[in-house]
Amino acid sequence: MARPQIAITQWIGQRAQSGLGRIEVLALFPLIVLTADWFGFDNIALVTAVGLSALLACAVILPARRTVPAAKADTRIGKAGLQEALDAVTAADGRDTVCLMVEIDAWADIISTWGFDAALGIAQRTEDRLRTALRSADILCKLGDARFGIVLASMPAARLGIRDTITERLSQVTQDPLPVNGAVLRISVGIGHSSLRRRAANPADATLKAAEAALTEAQCHGPGSIRAYADGMGRARSAASQLSTEVEDALQSGAIDIWYQPQICAQTEAVTGVAAIPFWDHPKHGRLSPAEMEAALRASGQMGQLGRTMIHCATKALGGFDAAGARVPAVSIGLSRDDLQDAQLIDTLNAEAVRYGLAHNRIAIEVTAETIAHNADDTTVANLAALKANGHRIDLTTPNSAAVPLLALQRFRVDRLKIDHALVLGLQTDPKKDQALRATIALASAMTMQTIATGVETRDETAHLARLGCDHVQGFGVARPMRADQLADWVRARDAAGKPIRLDDRRMG
Repeated sequence: MARPQIAITQWIGQRAQSGLGRIEVLALFPLIVLTADWFGFDNIALVTAVGLSALLACAVILPARRTVPAAKADTRIGKAGLQEALDAVTAADGRDTVCLMVEIDAWADIISTWGFDAALGIAQRTEDRLRTALRSADILCKLGDARFGIVLASMPAARLGIRDTITERLSQVTQDPLPVNGAVLRISVGIGHSSLRRRAANPADATLKAAEAALTEAQCHGPGSIRAYADGMGRARSAASQLSTEVEDALQSGAIDIWYQPQICAQTEAVTGVAAIPFWDHPKHGRLSPAEMEAALRASGQMGQLGRTMIHCATKALGGFDAAGARVPAVSIGLSRDDLQDAQLIDTLNAEAVRYGLAHNRIAIEVTAETIAHNADDTTVANLAALKANGHRIDLTTPNSAAVPLLALQRFRVDRLKIDHALVLGLQTDPKKDQALRATIALASAMTMQTIATGVETRDETAHLARLGCDHVQGFGVARPMRADQLADWVRARDAAGKPIRLDDRRMG
């Protein structure tokens, strides 16, 4: 008998909620009470007042079963949900749609930095933000901890211009700061997208694979990248996999070479140092950037070997600059988490400094925010402490996907904060970026850190950054990366001229 009783109470609660939710029903009760009181029917007035209270109690207390309309139910889960939405558009003649794959950049680093529970909260808030940029008829499905699939409501034609507008909106809505454990985090997402592949044997499956290939392509081009699907992207992924088998030989043979990009004082435009940047001259794919190499290096376990190569080449180049009479105060070497976990790191740096007669304060070590923010292992902490004790400068890079608590900045005594190029791009026309940059520079100044802005494209940007109080700048607006011998020539020519080199005089490498 228990089940029928539960069903009855659920029915009563459901009916009470349904009826009392209608304003015309509620309006009847005071009318009945007043009428009964007017004609002297006190019992009717009493019963009505008590009955209303009882019905309200039923509406709140009794377990009413709620029926969610099918159109609002989140029944589309995973790829099956996306496939269902794509099949529906395929079946409709003259209709098109867009499938998008969105993934949070540097997800493994976010987990390592903030912990798994906090990372899941970040993913949930990212999903919520994505939903705010979509229409009610669009479908969003979660495909993993950090990946989301989207199928837009059908449309007459999913032209590239329309897709660009949508993807840009999705990218922007995820970039606002997120508060996490007392710090502020900025994330970015990679996005790949494809229109409906209607001519394929299985349009829905082909469209999903196309969007996934486009996402992979986007991720190969760095954080925050967006790519539309184009024929041949699958072959590009195979090529990337092949690189991982070739990278070790490239390091041994010298095919991966270290180039140098000047850094100058924003106020005086004097050269204050150079950044060491690895490039791979591949016989088939041409010159590959660090972002294009990273996946192959990690897959092959060669990140540590790259770090040792950079230390050797950069210190040798700095000694060569001195011998050639090119005034380069310091070289900045970017080291990965693998490098900082190397127990021999300090010995390696000491040996190279002695070999080329360099003071330790001329060798700056550049680390990422993810490396030092949280969960740094004992070896990393010990190496960072030894670097400071030896006199090395520590530069901190802060990509969009990271944030650093103030205690971490103080703990590791960071000397210089490197401002990401994404914040510099469009600085003079975007008030929000201008405000964010002012706040960053003010924070660094308050903590006695210097700042260096990357990705500076013009001298106007340099002048604007100088007015904001930025200390150093780096980018094509100063000079492109060069080989060591080219850099020495560039510095000597600059010194001889006694003024900044004109744009058409800059070495292009």
